[in-house]
Amino acid sequence: MFHFFSKKAFLKDLLEDFVDIHSHILPGIDDGAKNTIESIDLIKGMQELGVKQFMPTPHVMQDFYPNTDETIGDAYQSLLEVLDPKMLSEITINPAAEYMLDDNFQKQLNTQELFTLKGNYLLIEMSYFQPPINLEEIIFKIKMKGYLPILAHPERYSFYHNTKEYYKKLKQLGCFFQLNLLSLSEHYGKNVEKTAHYLIEDQLIDFVATDTHNDNHIKKLSNLILNKNLVRKLPNIIENTCNTFSVI
Repeated sequence: MFHFFSKKAFLKDLLEDFVDIHSHILPGIDDGAKNTIESIDLIKGMQELGVKQFMPTPHVMQDFYPNTDETIGDAYQSLLEVLDPKMLSEITINPAAEYMLDDNFQKQLNTQELFTLKGNYLLIEMSYFQPPINLEEIIFKIKMKGYLPILAHPERYSFYHNTKEYYKKLKQLGCFFQLNLLSLSEHYGKNVEKTAHYLIEDQLIDFVATDTHNDNHIKKLSNLILNKNLVRKLPNIIENTCNTFSVI
């Protein structure tokens, strides 16, 4: 609930018992938490934001973070071993992955051994420089294998900023969209913020998440102020995210 006398509407006021489907809090396996100490700090900070259910999604990226079920499982286990039992009783942590659409992904897709979010929802991302040449074909293959593709942070792909109709085409192909909450500020740049607002206005966003990598992200999320339009539209997207992915 928003504070009655407050003129400012903070994002964190909407995130009570939030289910975060995209973060990088597992220790030492990508560009997120470097070790278990950082992992715990991030979890504590995210708890203060209102996150109750965590779905860490380490990068699976052929050239940089060639993670597997084993490396993700090991990082998850090392985190569980150091978490205070009281803290663990207050939250749930169910790891998944964020898959870069590279050559290696297509091999993994054929084996159907992918780390999904709840059910068959699969978090995917693209290079920020250019999309895969055969993007539509890849999305079709993902669906044919029985997965439900969720494109992480579509607002951050600058090559679509001037061809916004293509977002609608991706939606028509059966791709869900997950917006980064920090995109509602200037954190990634003004063009990303503008595109984020466009996607929400056109009702193209299905889910939201923090994409937390570090303490700076949490501080910015904590201080993020929403305009009146977002105060009206964001609660429904947050509710849909929590209803779809809650495991409690």
